[in-house]
Amino acid sequence: MGEYPKTYEVVVIGAGHAGCEAALATARMGLSTLLLTANLDTIAQMSCNPAIGGLAKGQLVREVDALGGEMARCIDRTGIQFRLLNRRKGPAVRSSRAQADRYEYRRYMKRVLEEQENLDLKQAIVERIVAGEGRVCGVETEHGVYFPSKTVIVTTGTFLRGLMHVGLRQQEGGRAGDVCVKGLSASLESLGLRLGRLKTGTPPRLDGGTIDFEGLEPQYGDENPRPFSFTTREITRPQVPCHITYTSERTHEIIRAGLDCSPLYTGVIKGTGPRYCPSIEDKVVRFPEKVRHQIFLEPESMETREIYPNGVPTSLSLDTQIRFLRTIPGLERVEIMRPGYAVEYDFAFPTQLKPTLESKQVTNLFLAGQVNGTSGYEEAAAQGIMAGINAAASLRGEEPLILGRSDAYIGVLIDDLVTHGTNEPYRMFTSRAEYRLLLREDNADLRLFEKGYERGLLSRERYEACARKKRQIAAVLEMLSERRLKPDPPTQARLREIGQAPLKQPVNLKQFLRRPSAGVAHLPLLGIPMEPFDAGVWEEVEIQVKYESYIEREIEEVERLRKFENLAFPEDMRYRDLSGLSREVQEKLEQIRPVNLGQASRISGVTPAAIASLMIHLKKRGSR
Repeated sequence: MGEYPKTYEVVVIGAGHAGCEAALATARMGLSTLLLTANLDTIAQMSCNPAIGGLAKGQLVREVDALGGEMARCIDRTGIQFRLLNRRKGPAVRSSRAQADRYEYRRYMKRVLEEQENLDLKQAIVERIVAGEGRVCGVETEHGVYFPSKTVIVTTGTFLRGLMHVGLRQQEGGRAGDVCVKGLSASLESLGLRLGRLKTGTPPRLDGGTIDFEGLEPQYGDENPRPFSFTTREITRPQVPCHITYTSERTHEIIRAGLDCSPLYTGVIKGTGPRYCPSIEDKVVRFPEKVRHQIFLEPESMETREIYPNGVPTSLSLDTQIRFLRTIPGLERVEIMRPGYAVEYDFAFPTQLKPTLESKQVTNLFLAGQVNGTSGYEEAAAQGIMAGINAAASLRGEEPLILGRSDAYIGVLIDDLVTHGTNEPYRMFTSRAEYRLLLREDNADLRLFEKGYERGLLSRERYEACARKKRQIAAVLEMLSERRLKPDPPTQARLREIGQAPLKQPVNLKQFLRRPSAGVAHLPLLGIPMEPFDAGVWEEVEIQVKYESYIEREIEEVERLRKFENLAFPEDMRYRDLSGLSREVQEKLEQIRPVNLGQASRISGVTPAAIASLMIHLKKRGSR
């Protein structure tokens, strides 16, 4: 085995969305980093849908940006359609989504990685993680090259023993056109990690030149696109529409007739698939009462005619795919450029990780992304940046960064994984967050910029801009509390002009803005200037004013529960020796090894009585 003549502080395995964020984080924090990938031409590849964001996922992207990550800036520069989802609903559930030019996205991210100081990129397949005395020493590639390293971050996506299915035909690979990684699974198992098997799927890619868009419903983006990154001033790229069509009863008949060649329904596929993004054959079988299913025809790039039919992931045989697609309006003469397929892959059960995403079995071995059982580019990027930050903290002897469930969607994501685990591809939803009114898209920078700056991922200039925005919001809120509207004739006349009910008594501007029909846009009409503050400040002010009582209620709940989160367990706690706990509870606590009482309270089967008992034991040991 030949040893590479350079020792790295961090080696990142895999250059998907998790690997890119992990490598950029450690390099930007000053650590010599090596990013190894099986194919340098597919860095940040969008293996499935060419889009970033979506419900709850948009929040994750903005949080990654607030911490100093790259995903938001990348989509802002390469997006071809931007939409704010749930615009008519409350701010807690509004989320941004953007179609990406998938080729431009990949090129942009690779360029950022290549230009990053302290970061080397190399094409190689890692076969083995080398460890000694319970600590990582480096990695070995398939060509026998040994890269010494103090820390390793595994972000292998769907490539561990990847197996692709089209009908009853199988091919090894983690993605169409790419190889699978075989030896690394065995290496992880030899280090004590328990692996499982998951499945995901992707639709066929269609030739846009064979689609009749004329009779289909176009879906346009927002007229004034909202950027993902807090540093982007405006979106300047040309925007393109998507189109909407639907399956038919004839489509469903063909799919049902083709199930005898479905690897999903003939038992060939063993891995568990995503519940919330089922294949089209799954939809047809599980929801027989539905006469049609919606399909979004999404452009993959400005450089190609390929269309992504969002809504029909499938692993049916190619001839069945062609036949059912041609029963869909607009697709009567469609040609498939790439078939849809399913892919099975290994993942590590995430309860084997600490909240830092470090393995409990091997020191300085971190895992992030789909290897932890998640689905989605955004979930991967969120884990990647956190694994990078905590890998750097471990090497520096600093405190780790652990975001709580009231701090960020990232905190919810990681806590769900390491506390509850998953047996199916995990996807983030707003419903998973208890404090989603506190964890809005619009305030991600205010919540996290200080943490990003403390870790060295945000510039001084960006830190000062966020701090200034925070001060401005406070100043505007104070002004709104002090300025009053009186029910004098001029004021009443202006209120009538803007369609507002007259005043019955003097009110301050905060009270006025709490009216359902009132907004900050009305203030200039009442003689209240909005300068010199920008739109982001006023958006935040309006939300805080209108939802003040609800926000205060959530803050009070967070403070009430904080005492549980602050009661930390000693690392050497022996749960099997604690009295007052059932054997089942003892075993679960030994398996998860929670870092504090709050995490213990969220473990399935750990009862309130067990929590009370644990609190007594902690107090005996002097925890406060």
